[in-house]
Amino acid sequence: MLAVWAGLALPAAAETRLVMFESAGCSWCLKWHREIGGVYPLTDEGRSAPLIVLDIADPVPADMQFSTRAHYTPTFVLIEDGVEVARIEGYPGEDFFWGLLEMMLLQASAGQG
Repeated sequence: MLAVWAGLALPAAAETRLVMFESAGCSWCLKWHREIGGVYPLTDEGRSAPLIVLDIADPVPADMQFSTRAHYTPTFVLIEDGVEVARIEGYPGEDFFWGLLEMMLLQASAGQG
């Protein structure tokens, strides 16, 4: 019986990432890095959605699809398998950021992207 189970393919888990668009001289980006950036990879959220930082002026990577181009910095976009699920435009401060990110992750896990 175990051999039968071993031969079954399980569905691949979605690859979830948090993309941060920033720009040089963005004071709110610097504030995010000071307040959140250092601890983010150590959190459950950071492990669930590792951070990718992109410059807003650079071309969007070909393997990522966003509903619209980022116009403000910082903009945080949650992607699953390269496709946008949800976004936060701006940095609302540490307390609000964590709450909004949690809602985005719940939305992604519910398949409501």
